[in-house]
Amino acid sequence: MRKDIGFKEAFSIGVGGMIGGGIFAVLGLSVQLSKSSAPIAFLLAGLIALITSYSYAKLSIRFPSEGGTVEFLVKAFGNGIFSGGLNILLLLGYIVMVSLYAYAFGSYGANLLSDYVVVRHILITAVISLFTFINAYGALVSGKTEDLLVAFKLTILIVVAGVGLTLVNPERLQPSTWVDPVSIVAGGMIIFLAYEGFELIANTGNDVKDPKILPKALYSAVIVVIAVYVLVAVVTVGTLPYETIVESRDYALAKAAEPSMGEAGFLLVTLAALASTGSAINATLYGTARISYMVAKYGELPQIVERRVWKQAHEGLLVISIISLILANTANLESISVAGSGSFLIIFFFVNVAALKLRHKLKINPAIPAAGAILTFAALSILVYRMAAEATNLAILVGLVLASFLIEALYRTTTGRKISVYVDSRLKKREETIRNWEGWIAGVVDGVSGLIKDAEIYLAGSVARGEVDKAHDVDLLVFVDDVSDDMQHECQKAMRNLPVDLHFISREDKESALKKAKHYKRLEI
Repeated sequence: MRKDIGFKEAFSIGVGGMIGGGIFAVLGLSVQLSKSSAPIAFLLAGLIALITSYSYAKLSIRFPSEGGTVEFLVKAFGNGIFSGGLNILLLLGYIVMVSLYAYAFGSYGANLLSDYVVVRHILITAVISLFTFINAYGALVSGKTEDLLVAFKLTILIVVAGVGLTLVNPERLQPSTWVDPVSIVAGGMIIFLAYEGFELIANTGNDVKDPKILPKALYSAVIVVIAVYVLVAVVTVGTLPYETIVESRDYALAKAAEPSMGEAGFLLVTLAALASTGSAINATLYGTARISYMVAKYGELPQIVERRVWKQAHEGLLVISIISLILANTANLESISVAGSGSFLIIFFFVNVAALKLRHKLKINPAIPAAGAILTFAALSILVYRMAAEATNLAILVGLVLASFLIEALYRTTTGRKISVYVDSRLKKREETIRNWEGWIAGVVDGVSGLIKDAEIYLAGSVARGEVDKAHDVDLLVFVDDVSDDMQHECQKAMRNLPVDLHFISREDKESALKKAKHYKRLEI
């Protein structure tokens, strides 16, 4: 994980995670199901993601951990088979995503080279094999390259949407042309996996400069992606006949660029799709899938988790790649999408429930995660109902859920492995440090006072209220007459290894700041 992550980096991780290839794969499928109401379908799916991001934001502030989703589930439901099974389901969900990205890579590439099915299968096999080899030897894409790629993908989508809006035929978007409400929701939920990825921001909790940027990064990333997806859907259904979209379903986004940008637009989007889906396969293999596998194997993240390689679990990389190859080469796009979206709707349902269950440890409005839980459950139910007519589409999803808990139960029985109470040992160390704040706070006061001679320092926040179990750090109010930004930075830098949040406030505002804090205690040298 990149250290000292700021808002821009966290935002980039979230947007890059969502626009990782899903939209390139499932746009045509969504239009096929929801027809001209596809923009509404994308909006509904996005709103569920946005509400769920609230739960992720609150949980990631209170429990900053590279374990992210798994850590939150363990904190809420314990470290038994249930949490372990959900971790396996999360891992299988990422395997489905690798399959989806590879399927999209093969579809766009085959259409560019030759419209033969065999070419698609060759490309699917080649791209998974390539990134499996790359990850096995630890040759990873740099953070700067990832940021540039995110900017490239986002720019392409915005250009396609912006230019295409000038050619949209409003009559094709009239409510009279929409499908029934159930089909709209089903169309949104089958492509819900296009929003999977915002939760990756939560995995940066231990590495952000300021935990307060996490909610801003989560909400802004989801909102930006919702806007882009809805605009792309509007352009697609507003400029292309329904029959054309269905015919080019597997590469519909490239087709959507043709009316406004011609062959150049088609080629540009195709190249963007190849780059995007390829990088998404790499990012999933070396990031999220690896974390879930490590937890499944060891019960926690190893101490050297910062080394982003599969050195400790080459067999995991091989298993994930083989399953992805089989799924991408044998299942159709609809079955893969149902399995992926269904898996993440289940995971997000339990994350919302986790936030609700842990509400007494979080600064949270319980109505929001409750709404998230209700909406994710309802969305999953409608997706299952709508897809029930095609047994194959549900078979993979049902198989994934059953296999998750069966694998966890068998692995526990045969190895004795249990999920650790703390998935990320750094979170355990952080919480122990906060609980023992009285033993080191004098050193912090002495250090700040040494740098700023006239500083008055007060303990505030959850610790001052005696609610240490709710604290994600120790808040100190530092009242000064005048202090430069450089000096503030120097103080923050000196305390960077401690869970301390220094709030520099002008002495003139002391009375109002203490009144707002309500509970506080003057700390002397």
